[in-house]
Amino acid sequence: MSAAPLPTLMVVPTGIGCEIGGYAGDALPSARLLAAASGCLITHPNVMNGAALYWSDSRIHYVEGYGLDRFAAGDWALRPVRCQRIGLLLDAGIEAELAQRQIQVAEACRATLGLDIGPVLRSDQPLGVSLDRGPSGASWGRLEHPDALLRAGERLRDAGATAIAVVARFPEDLGSDALTSYRQGSGVDALAGAEAVISHLLVRHLQMPCAHAPALAPLPLDPQLDPRAAAEELGYTFLACVLVGLSRAPDLIDTTAALTGDVQASQIGAAVVPEGALGGEAVLACVERGIPVISVANPSLLSVTPKVLGLSSGVFQASSYAEAAGLLVALREGISPAALGRPLPALQKIQ
Repeated sequence: MSAAPLPTLMVVPTGIGCEIGGYAGDALPSARLLAAASGCLITHPNVMNGAALYWSDSRIHYVEGYGLDRFAAGDWALRPVRCQRIGLLLDAGIEAELAQRQIQVAEACRATLGLDIGPVLRSDQPLGVSLDRGPSGASWGRLEHPDALLRAGERLRDAGATAIAVVARFPEDLGSDALTSYRQGSGVDALAGAEAVISHLLVRHLQMPCAHAPALAPLPLDPQLDPRAAAEELGYTFLACVLVGLSRAPDLIDTTAALTGDVQASQIGAAVVPEGALGGEAVLACVERGIPVISVANPSLLSVTPKVLGLSSGVFQASSYAEAAGLLVALREGISPAALGRPLPALQKIQ
């Protein structure tokens, strides 16, 4: 008889250059493995979005980063749904031909995957996305007109959308050293920080599943392309994975209104996070609750380690996501991870 699912958070922060998860969808194999090990994985679009590529798995809950933080803090519960009606929000700053490419992706997902998409709305003014870097080198960004984003989101919600896919026009950075490094496997995703700003704003304002895809002109062919960057080179848009992810994203429910069958923070059995990125709100909420944290060797720009945070217990080190999956199986089966290593730690004695 198999053990009950162990609801597990998988967090790979956006825009910090993680070796696994720093590119479009390159953490998907790890997410699939952790979902199989845990039976229930809660993760965010940065992990699941692979541009034109995606992977549907009923064991994986697709939860935008701000919503994931609120869930881990115990403010919101997750209510599984059969499907979402996805409103498509297009930035007024997208050129007509590029906007039509986004609509064609939506039409293709309706025709081939049976997704419920619509209505479509252009913002009443360009969102004005700009890109930036933080002191650590992590990517960041700003919106010139966040009010236009929120107004459009409200209109889609009022028109019957239960989830929102956003496509914003992003600045072109052709020929930059940063873009070249990223495409060749040694840089940071310059778009990811601004994408997080957009989705966080909408989820915070509407309490609905939302995710973002950037609108960019196709890049010229690069013979030296790193395999991790290849998913972003397959077509004219990044929208397909967002539509698939949102199609079954759980509803975000106030905990006070939670029902039997909703997933709540009290059910979280473990959190899996890169070893240098333990400072996020969701992970710290798990630490406060005494939930086991599996710290995976996954280098990034950050160095917020268990040692820096003064965490001496409740954190398990894993050299890979494969090892993290083994630890999840142990926790799910009620096996003490300490019993799997040698020498066995001494029994604790109290006076």
